[in-house]
Amino acid sequence: MALPAHWSSDEGADEPLRWLGSSPLLDLGDPKLRLKVHSLVQLCKTDREKALAVYGYVKRLPLARRFKLRPLTAREVYDAGRGDSPDKATLLVAMLRIASIPARVRMVGISGEILRGIAPSVKEAYRPIVEIYVSDRWLRTDTFIYDAACMAAARQRLKDLGWEWGYGIHVNGNMLWDGHEDAFLGGVPTECDLMVTSDYGLFNDAGHFRASRAYRRQFTLWQFLRWTLLSPIVDWGLRNLRNDVARPVSQTSRFN
Repeated sequence: MALPAHWSSDEGADEPLRWLGSSPLLDLGDPKLRLKVHSLVQLCKTDREKALAVYGYVKRLPLARRFKLRPLTAREVYDAGRGDSPDKATLLVAMLRIASIPARVRMVGISGEILRGIAPSVKEAYRPIVEIYVSDRWLRTDTFIYDAACMAAARQRLKDLGWEWGYGIHVNGNMLWDGHEDAFLGGVPTECDLMVTSDYGLFNDAGHFRASRAYRRQFTLWQFLRWTLLSPIVDWGLRNLRNDVARPVSQTSRFN
């Protein structure tokens, strides 16, 4: 597949204008996405306020793992009203760019240890970190992945089990991004995170990463199919996580 011209090999370029273009997955001209972004940012006075408004909308979408054989477009994620981490990253980047805020995805490899509890027997996966250009600098966050209910449930489950890592987060991971500093589910920058195994570079969206040499070198067809087939189990784990978070409290209260 031929890549669009703006998907050049200089993926590390820090020029903000380099990260405002459209792509087959982002589709910045989609009228429904544009109307939604306008409604979110119309009262915002600064780029930081716009970025937080868009971030807040995407974060509120439930984290869910769908069975799919290709990366979803931003519009498809928007219509579904939920998504996994690549889905939500694609939507977030698209909406930020529509709001004229440069944004991009940094893909990192993560150890399967951090996924215990929701993704059994996975040795390694990848996670999108969205980098957003505000206040004349790039800020990074992956906290958009977990909606508030899922994040609170995951932290509570880790505390109940006495685990430091699991369910995709660190027990002391950041819950929110404030638009001033970086914020990570692992609680520390990716370069200091023991669960981050590699840095695959900068991309426009999940489709750009899937088409890259970095992806083809690291992930085999069998790994892709295995992760796809695990989708129902992962989604059940996420739903169970939300539903079960209050159970330890309820059981304790019954015996008091």
